[in-house]
Amino acid sequence: MATPPPTQSRRSGGDSKKVTPPTSNIVTRNGARKAKIQTRAMSAAAKPSASLIAAKKKAQQKKKQNHFVMEIRDHFQIAMESKTLVKGPTGFVTEPRMGEHRCLWDENYPECPERLISVIKRCQELNLVQRCKHLEPRAATKEELCVLHAPSVYEMLETTHGNDDAAYLEELSSKFDAIYIHPSTHELALISAGSTIDMVDSIVSGEVQNGAAFVRPPGHHAMHSEPCGYCFYNNVALAAKHALDKRGLQRILIVDWDVHHGQATQQMFYDDPRVVYFSIHRYEHGSFWPQLRQSDFHYVGSGAGKGYNFNVPLNKTGMKDGDYLAIWHQLLLPMAYEYQPELIIVSAGYDAAIGCPEGEMEVSPACYAVLLHALQSVTSRVCVVLEGGYCLTSLAEGAALTLRTLLGDAPPKLEPPTPPCDSIRDTILDCIYAHRQYWSCYSYQPARGDRHEVLVRWRGDETRPSRFATRDCYPTQDEPTRRALEDRLDHLRAVTDLTSPTHAVGYVYDEAMLKHRNVVEPGHVESPERIMRIHERHRDFGLLERLHRLPGRAASDQEILSVHSDKYLDRLKELASTKLRDLNNQKEEYDSVYFHPESLSSAAVAAGCVLQAVEAVVSGQCGAAACVVRPPGHHAARAAPAGFCLLNNAALAARAAHRVLLLDWDVHHGNGTQALTYTDDQILYISIHRYDHGSFFPHSKDADYTAVGTGRGEGYNINIPWNKRGMGDAEYMAAFTQVVLPIAHEYNPDLVIVSAGFDACVGDPLGGCKVTPECYGRMTQLLRGLAGGRVVLCLEGGYNTTAISYAMTMCTKALLGDPILHHYEPRTACHWSAVETINNVISTHKKYWKSLAFQLALPSEDVLQRPAPSRGLSDLSDALSSSYEDTKSDSKSGSQLDTSLEHNMANLSLNKCGDGVHCGTDDEDEAGDTASNSNPESTGNTKSLVDYLSENMQALVEGEMFAVVPLGWCPHLEALYAIPAGVRFQQGLQCVDCEHTLENWVCLHCYITACARGVNAHMQAHWAASGHALVLSLRDLSVWCCACDAYVDHPLLYDAKNNAHRCKFGEDMPWCYAADAVEMH
Repeated sequence: MATPPPTQSRRSGGDSKKVTPPTSNIVTRNGARKAKIQTRAMSAAAKPSASLIAAKKKAQQKKKQNHFVMEIRDHFQIAMESKTLVKGPTGFVTEPRMGEHRCLWDENYPECPERLISVIKRCQELNLVQRCKHLEPRAATKEELCVLHAPSVYEMLETTHGNDDAAYLEELSSKFDAIYIHPSTHELALISAGSTIDMVDSIVSGEVQNGAAFVRPPGHHAMHSEPCGYCFYNNVALAAKHALDKRGLQRILIVDWDVHHGQATQQMFYDDPRVVYFSIHRYEHGSFWPQLRQSDFHYVGSGAGKGYNFNVPLNKTGMKDGDYLAIWHQLLLPMAYEYQPELIIVSAGYDAAIGCPEGEMEVSPACYAVLLHALQSVTSRVCVVLEGGYCLTSLAEGAALTLRTLLGDAPPKLEPPTPPCDSIRDTILDCIYAHRQYWSCYSYQPARGDRHEVLVRWRGDETRPSRFATRDCYPTQDEPTRRALEDRLDHLRAVTDLTSPTHAVGYVYDEAMLKHRNVVEPGHVESPERIMRIHERHRDFGLLERLHRLPGRAASDQEILSVHSDKYLDRLKELASTKLRDLNNQKEEYDSVYFHPESLSSAAVAAGCVLQAVEAVVSGQCGAAACVVRPPGHHAARAAPAGFCLLNNAALAARAAHRVLLLDWDVHHGNGTQALTYTDDQILYISIHRYDHGSFFPHSKDADYTAVGTGRGEGYNINIPWNKRGMGDAEYMAAFTQVVLPIAHEYNPDLVIVSAGFDACVGDPLGGCKVTPECYGRMTQLLRGLAGGRVVLCLEGGYNTTAISYAMTMCTKALLGDPILHHYEPRTACHWSAVETINNVISTHKKYWKSLAFQLALPSEDVLQRPAPSRGLSDLSDALSSSYEDTKSDSKSGSQLDTSLEHNMANLSLNKCGDGVHCGTDDEDEAGDTASNSNPESTGNTKSLVDYLSENMQALVEGEMFAVVPLGWCPHLEALYAIPAGVRFQQGLQCVDCEHTLENWVCLHCYITACARGVNAHMQAHWAASGHALVLSLRDLSVWCCACDAYVDHPLLYDAKNNAHRCKFGEDMPWCYAADAVEMH
């Protein structure tokens, strides 16, 4: 056994050690062979677990059959690949002959030809159809239909083709729920299905970017063996099945916003994890059609598809825009960003819109455009397929605005949304409870506090009648009600701004801003090259010719004085006549600022350029704008510069506009902007920044979530402070869905200004975060859903010129409507520290913003009974058989973990070292796996680590137990010194700040003992106050780096661990590192 080297005299940088930070935390083969699995009886041997050996052999066989590929990806690869990716055409398909399908015996039947006619007419009035790429309609074949429908359905409908016997057709229709059959029904239903299949195929193949199939009859109620609910063949389900089987897609999201539950679509994919079905529908505890138990929230899928079926049941009428937006923010978007679908298909029924007698909801037509726009931030491949909608006015307007959004126009500004009602809050929390075990994104409900009661209520009746009504079997409205609704819809159409700007996106850049530079420190990070590289990247991507170039100008004194003081402006003016030596001396008076004789002129141009962009957007000259400006501004206060900032460009621009959302995603808190807007309710300031408990620049408690504004501005200042480095796309998207978007939509701004710093981008030397350029593009896409798309991007920080050039370019492409690609990373979860921050923000601001009403505790125990059998899902353990059973796709709930574990088991060996303890090596043979232990006493109570893991394998797979891989190196190791001879890491010492003794840590820098985060967090407080990052647990002897927010294991830590090991066990800890891992002197 290798013995530890003598204690080194110093463990910090210098000649006393020669350590190269390893590029991997994987132990060397030699080190693994010599490593001992530490148990209390180290000298005892243990027999390998039979279950572990079986798992290992299975994994080895699988390893031989598969090639494991390690992907090395450039952080800017997707941005580079987006260079030539521009907005593609929008496909459109319909068939005028679909107007022939009508009810022969009831002229008032709501599913009527006028539905499609009114939709096409309104689209033509808005010049939308003319802008689309038209696809030829075509009929689906029997072979295509029978992948999901029984041949008997096709054969039955085929007999009705051309049959003019109305009595016979009515009698046949009475055998099905809410169905009428016309002599042309079979042919037109085939065309409806075939056209939808072709539209999806054209989107997946890249012929068009997105598309709309405005077809009838609709499809989402058409079941495997019978027509239902005006539907004959399931258009959306057939198109999704085609994309799976013929195009090889593995992740499809179907969003069904029709007010009736698409039970047939649900049944067809209930056990298939390749399809997430997400339905929002009127339910009223089962009393609303189709009156099925399976429409409730706890029917989440079966088999491999468990967790992939979402029902959002609406249990009262009158739901409004705010209720639907809450569903998107709390449920749909978080799941969609985690699932990362390759295609979204929308079952677009408009019977939840204002005026529809069947839905009795109050969703505005414009809201459908906002909802669709948010879905387009998930993937650019979106297909909208017409389903229901029976108020012709709201149907036509909603469908037309949906098509307008597909074409790339920003959705119109909504009327001020009402807050989500109590009923939708309860439904959303029910859904989160039912799905949180399957999705990591549902983690924002606290463990304690006011508790939500999860209940299943059933008031329906699934009894199937022997004959269904064929006449007068639908809701109607009296004339006064209908007239009042039409007046309301006419008002909405009149106030909804659908005007198009003269230019889509404005762009401002002026070389005068290059004059401001640090002469004393030429390599200073805030340099002219920042905006030069961004401008060059825009040119390289071919964006400059697609943008409207706005002329730069200097802000006037009057404009500057709208936020800055006279005295401060006069002092800046003096810079022009000050000598460079004196300028360099003046910078010492301020925090992180340098001066140049041209500093004010450059700063005035930067501010003027942003003002110019705001004027162009507000006037309608441009729909949005990108401002490539410097010096930055968000740290500049009323009477002082700070943080490279001289004039507060964004605050100046916000003061010049009305009702502004000022979003600051620079990694540093915009303390200057906050101070200037702190009492203003006409500027909603939201900042997402790194805080690190106040230790990150600008080192102020005013950057914490507790700073909410004062006076009229109380509640209008929102800080989202990250308390660790390394935050990335998942954390920023979580902040958007949980905080930014709900509050922003409730505030309903007229203009959005973004303090667009890119120092949280991956690779930035100051930020230490990992946001990708494409994530910035996605956030910009989402902001276009506000204020009618009036968004102005104002450059702030960002000091890796490559990173900021790509990030700003992706934002500009998002403003232009170009698709934003994303790297597929399954099971990406938001870091717990970010979840903690977001929950703190919500707790603080929920009294100001009613859209933050979802932070109620959910039961920790299982309170749901197994879903009862339901017509179409009679046996959930053996649900509707889908072809997925014949595929090799893995289920979400475990297969990815299984594969990872099996692969790792393939590299884990079980032969014995000299002392009988099993340890991993790479050169064992099969004999080593099956050899019995020669020591009969080794089969006693002592267990090895491999036995323990094998016995708890299921817990590992299900996420109830976790394995932690420590960092192999961290930079804070450089600050450690040799432990003084008299220091002992004794057990049972009290925390220095409290009397706790059980869960304590010892600081490896100053050797004080303090309690853990889960107790009173006194060690965490010690780190925040002293900067001492490395601490050792006296309980399990692990070492944690508070700064890196990770466990660390390195040979330099052996002395500390051995000290604690001696105190705890009375013996030395085995040396378990590679012999050549470190060289001591």
